[in-house]
Amino acid sequence: MSPPPKSVSETIRGIATSLAPRLIEIRRHIHAFPELSGQEWQTSAYVAGVLSSCGLTVREAVGKTGVVADWGKADTPFLGVRADLDALPIQEAAPVEYHSRIPGVMHACGHDVHTTVALGTAMVLAALPEPLPGRVRFLFQPAEETAQGARWMIEDGALEQVMAVLGLHVWPALPGGTIGIRYGALTAAADELDLTILGESGHGARPHEAIDAVWIAAQVIANLQQAISRTQNPLRPVVLTIGKIQGGRAPNVIADQVRLWGTVRSLHPETRAQLPQWIEGIVQNTCATYRARYTLQYKTGVPGVHNDPHLTQLVEQSARTAWGAERVQILTEPSLGAEDFALYLERVPGTMFRLGTGIPGQPYYSLHHPKFTVDETAILTGVVTMATTVWNFWQQKMAQSS
Repeated sequence: MSPPPKSVSETIRGIATSLAPRLIEIRRHIHAFPELSGQEWQTSAYVAGVLSSCGLTVREAVGKTGVVADWGKADTPFLGVRADLDALPIQEAAPVEYHSRIPGVMHACGHDVHTTVALGTAMVLAALPEPLPGRVRFLFQPAEETAQGARWMIEDGALEQVMAVLGLHVWPALPGGTIGIRYGALTAAADELDLTILGESGHGARPHEAIDAVWIAAQVIANLQQAISRTQNPLRPVVLTIGKIQGGRAPNVIADQVRLWGTVRSLHPETRAQLPQWIEGIVQNTCATYRARYTLQYKTGVPGVHNDPHLTQLVEQSARTAWGAERVQILTEPSLGAEDFALYLERVPGTMFRLGTGIPGQPYYSLHHPKFTVDETAILTGVVTMATTVWNFWQQKMAQSS
């Protein structure tokens, strides 16, 4: 695999460096005015304006509140570059001057950076003196946090004529300005369960005359967690978290009903396929032991992200060309977080890389934390890496067809 010509790589870096102050302005604007999933109207309008000013062909209201923008020659398919737009229902506590102006809403997962990197990539490609030997489609997707936006975009035709897709995600565990490359599984499949334990109410002083749904719910939770460690293959991890419980009426009344909501994460498709039956078996046996009934709804969510090996190698080599081997890390472990980027990969090959955003000498705050912050120099790293990868992709395709 041959890297892009050094002159092109240097040109990309030079253009991106000149744009860096503007890109930081863009990111801070998006950060200051975050919007929740499915409500990204102002963000989308802002993104569309930036893209139109660069000469891209722009379509708005794709996938409800998404934006699609095309660039390049008209006689090739598209290479997709995806970014997500939405923020989280979190009150920001980070001490930054450009903090969120929207109460209770914050870009705590770095989607403002993702959007800025995609915009910067478009701006760089549009400014190249040498025409790109192919076409690029930028997919600015809404509602990643609710795992709905990718499906909306696909249903609205965003992947038509797209042959492959690239994405990135900020990663505060890596130092700012580094690139994390992961071959194979990057993220987990994420499913949901909604379980109701049905008992019989009674006086708190006479538990033997009732069926205590609270106590039985506690037994169900304990049995599920214990069974994971003893019945699931430890080399194929499963994480089951009950994140919300609701039930009971008064301290001295035995609850007749308790409702539990949870998330189930797994990395291997074979393991995932048998989890609904496995979970229900444990719930059923526990409830039968204590004469309770139950209802269980198991909702299949997004699959795991599995990076295409050839595209992943392309990103790795592009990053090494742009920044040197010392700023590229091969990640040995996946994340049990979820990403609806996986839905694109069910239709076309693709890969997602990690963009290091850790700030040297500052406390580490994880994704979704109210004090989450990023090293803004990472924006330049992401733009150059993505633009170089796009150029490299089309150089290879043209070489293969000649």
